[in-house]
Amino acid sequence: MRRFASIAILLALAACGRKQAPTYRTDAVTRGPVSEIVNATGDVSAIITVNVGSQVSGIIDKLLVDFNSTVKKGQLLATLDPRLFQAQLEKADATLASAKANVDKAQAAYTDSARIATRSKELKDQGLISQADLDTALATRDQNAAALSVAKASVLQAKADRDMAATNLAFTRITSPIDGIVVSRSVDVGQTVAAAFQAPTLFLIANDLTKMQILANIDEADVGKVRDGLEAKFTVDAYAGETFSGTIREVRQAPTTIQNVVTYPAVIEAPNPDRKLRQGMTAAVTITAARKDDALRVANAALRWKADDGTAGQEAAPQPRPAGTPQARTASAAARGARDPNAPPAPGRPGRVYKLGDDGKPVPVNIRVGLSDGQRTEVLEGLAEGDKVIVGGGDGSSSASQQRRRGPF
Repeated sequence: MRRFASIAILLALAACGRKQAPTYRTDAVTRGPVSEIVNATGDVSAIITVNVGSQVSGIIDKLLVDFNSTVKKGQLLATLDPRLFQAQLEKADATLASAKANVDKAQAAYTDSARIATRSKELKDQGLISQADLDTALATRDQNAAALSVAKASVLQAKADRDMAATNLAFTRITSPIDGIVVSRSVDVGQTVAAAFQAPTLFLIANDLTKMQILANIDEADVGKVRDGLEAKFTVDAYAGETFSGTIREVRQAPTTIQNVVTYPAVIEAPNPDRKLRQGMTAAVTITAARKDDALRVANAALRWKADDGTAGQEAAPQPRPAGTPQARTASAAARGARDPNAPPAPGRPGRVYKLGDDGKPVPVNIRVGLSDGQRTEVLEGLAEGDKVIVGGGDGSSSASQQRRRGPF
């Protein structure tokens, strides 16, 4: 009995001392859609907005529209106190009338001096007056002609002053330059508007709020993936759970640098038939830069997982594939590229995953990958559909902190 007890104790000690083999979690390589997504943020605004200001200074006399008022082109929005400008116009009218009277006076003097000069010439021909008298008459005529020209120029100047005064009076009536909706109003009745240095903004009018746009800030690392015509999806905080659609109209060349981060603005046209989108809303934009509906995919966790040096087995030799299969053609093309130094580079970028070998140890497999949607990545070569790859477990470096240090894979 004691002998059996001793044997049981020895077996238990041996089991405790034996190192437990590590376990691994695997995931199969599958086929399905893969999309490359670009994320950005931007502000919602109307496609056409006009700042309506004042060309002259004065006191707001009347306000005829308010926030959200629908206006037509040429509609009166507000008026400034016109009394000062009306007085200036009347003064300009008086100056113009005086200038015209001076023209009439100068014309009469010139006509009289011209008649005297003509008569003096006739008398000189008859020898009745001296040459000096004739010269005096001719000089007087020429002086009156010059005075007439000056008077006519004064009329032109007075007319210009009168037109300016009339224009300033007209500027006291603020009208809408476009059809649209008043988005904002910056003045109240009785407020003084000063236009000495720049035209102050009185109203902001949006042309059509059923058609909005988003100015999205695209990171410089992603701007090469974004182009005109791509579809964009976006959400706003005001309508949680609702997704809006738009189309990229243009990607502008002008960069914006904020704290050493360079972005490029992309203009996204967004229909707004229900007028849910409002001026100034912040939009979270998702742009599908590329998509493949039938791609060979591997989980991104497999690309992030890395075996310790002591647990990884020798790199597996490439397994023969049946002739004529896509995997065989890919392997054959890779072999030709390895032999030919002038062959074009292999598509995609390199990656590494691990498969379980016959001895239960991880075996590294070098692959080339393409599009990634953040969860799965397209496999261009190195794996076949149905292959099992390690995504976690064992002694591999798969903690969240190590994943962040190594990057997206």
